[in-house]
Amino acid sequence: MAALEAQLSPKQEHLLRCTYQVLAEGGLRHLSLQRVADRAQVSKGILLYYFGTKENLVLATLRWVLARVARRIYAAVRRARTPEEKIQATIDAIFVDPKANRDFYLVYTDLLSSAARQHRFQELSATFRGIVDAVYGQTIEEGVRAGAFRVRDVQEAAAVMRALVDGLFLQWLQEPDPEATHAQTRERCKHALFTYLRGS
Repeated sequence: MAALEAQLSPKQEHLLRCTYQVLAEGGLRHLSLQRVADRAQVSKGILLYYFGTKENLVLATLRWVLARVARRIYAAVRRARTPEEKIQATIDAIFVDPKANRDFYLVYTDLLSSAARQHRFQELSATFRGIVDAVYGQTIEEGVRAGAFRVRDVQEAAAVMRALVDGLFLQWLQEPDPEATHAQTRERCKHALFTYLRGS
């Protein structure tokens, strides 16, 4: 997770939080330094002073939010005891709140789209994917050792776990009333994961 962490001043964190809000509302294509500056109530020059370019600002924002998500998952896993509890805690830590999840996945899909075209975004996406797969893999491996999970390949199982979580979120984003179906999607995710991991 250290690859995502950065030392930030309160001012920089404020600017990144405002950038994230603008990204969540309008997407990467509609992001402008002026919109972020207006949201943060600073001049556009302040953004350039701290981040140099719009691309650097976007990358710093994505790194900041991905680090927050990774920390939340790590903390949830550390508090749980058994492999089954760790899987449940992971999903609960990911499915935090309808608005927070909607904002994150809208921004995250922008990252994935950019990663398919631009090297710097690709590196960030790969770093986050590696961190998440490592957390998932460690939990799955513990479950295999304890006899709770039956998978042939732990790395493959971690990738499948990520695919299930992301896939269900993408489906959830398309729901006509995502707030009403958020808890149901979370429980569906747990059920699908346990069915897969237990080999049943």
